[in-house]
Amino acid sequence: MRVLMIQTPSVEGPAAERVYPIGIVTLASLLIRAGHEVEVLDMNIELDAYGALQEKLLCFQPEAVCLSLRNIDPLANKTSSLIPPFVVTVRLIKAVLPQTKLIVGGTGFSLFPERILLELPEINYGIVGEGETSLPELLNSLNNPSQIKGLCWRAGDRVRVMPPAAEFDMFSYVPPNRTIMNPSRYLDINTYVPAIGIETKRGCPLSCAYCVYPKLQGKELRCRHPKDVVDELAFLQREYGVERFHFTDPVVNIPRGHLEEICQELLKRKLKVWWSGFFREDQLTTANVALFARAGCECFSFSPDGLHQEALDVLAKNLQEADILKAAQLTAATEVVSVYHFMVNVPGETGETAAQGIAMMEKLYAIHSNSKNLGAIVLNNIRILPGTPMEALAREQGVIHANTDLLYPVYYNPEPFQSFRYRLETLNLCKNVFMWKGVQ
Repeated sequence: MRVLMIQTPSVEGPAAERVYPIGIVTLASLLIRAGHEVEVLDMNIELDAYGALQEKLLCFQPEAVCLSLRNIDPLANKTSSLIPPFVVTVRLIKAVLPQTKLIVGGTGFSLFPERILLELPEINYGIVGEGETSLPELLNSLNNPSQIKGLCWRAGDRVRVMPPAAEFDMFSYVPPNRTIMNPSRYLDINTYVPAIGIETKRGCPLSCAYCVYPKLQGKELRCRHPKDVVDELAFLQREYGVERFHFTDPVVNIPRGHLEEICQELLKRKLKVWWSGFFREDQLTTANVALFARAGCECFSFSPDGLHQEALDVLAKNLQEADILKAAQLTAATEVVSVYHFMVNVPGETGETAAQGIAMMEKLYAIHSNSKNLGAIVLNNIRILPGTPMEALAREQGVIHANTDLLYPVYYNPEPFQSFRYRLETLNLCKNVFMWKGVQ
């Protein structure tokens, strides 16, 4: 079967940071091994995304088109949505090739499968969760699919959704065939974020109140063999000149020992690459921080999210303020950049907790003042996503209502601290500029 895999628009505008579409390339690799004829298209790197789509459809004439809806909006406090360009993509495909079967998956789709299928009758099927086993099964039975994990389809005026798969064996994970989409096209495409992602594991055992990772990937950690991860890094450096990577794990340094083994293998092979990931603060030690730095870590990204203990508790981070400050002290002793992400105006914010949040930011700048390796403090309001404890709390408090449409950007940011983020951003910018200018 001729199958076209498409990464739909997942960033806001041509200047946004873009990433290599590892999801569709991984699935395309599996389909090719199963005997399908497959081509891929990343609409995010095309100058004329819809023109490129139309040309690909007409030239390749796919019998099935698989769309990945990765993001529903760009987050970062923005109110723009990525649903409109997705809708245009779906309708253009059906207008050009009315008979082709249209299948949708991806993280964004997995959050709103019923809603998207009901509003877009052009879509034939959807898959929520992991698609490595479900998509090949669906393509083999398109006219009468059986009980496939994660399958979504219409039954009259309703949508049925099978429980998703979340048990793909990462220990026997085979890296995607990069000849399907050459990574060289993504080199130097971004200013800050490495464009090439590497999976070292899936799953997240944490229960943060706003997060959907456990729902999408399961709570059980499924790790790749460390040597296999390093084999992939070495291959991409050797064959395509890739020097910078981002580990796509929800948390890169759990379970304890897995990232350490990857780093030891990097050092053993004397492989000079640079990498980043999101770290759990309470898993850092003097020894493993030094190991990560020696093995090429170029950015310690933290997402403690709570600026004070009350916020950490409300967000169910299972962290203490002391854990954040200790992590800052450990990483400030290296030459590696640190970046911190925090949520602002969390439930229960008061004048006292606001002052504690300001104090936390000042402490972080003080800790990094000598090394000057604090890259950024990123401040966001909480994006309310369906099925999370934060959604339930927001409804209980009347911040959102029964008719609130969470498909489009909705943030938790009630009065009287609705503008508190701007005060913090002013402090953040002053501290950052003064740090680099040597001004107290």
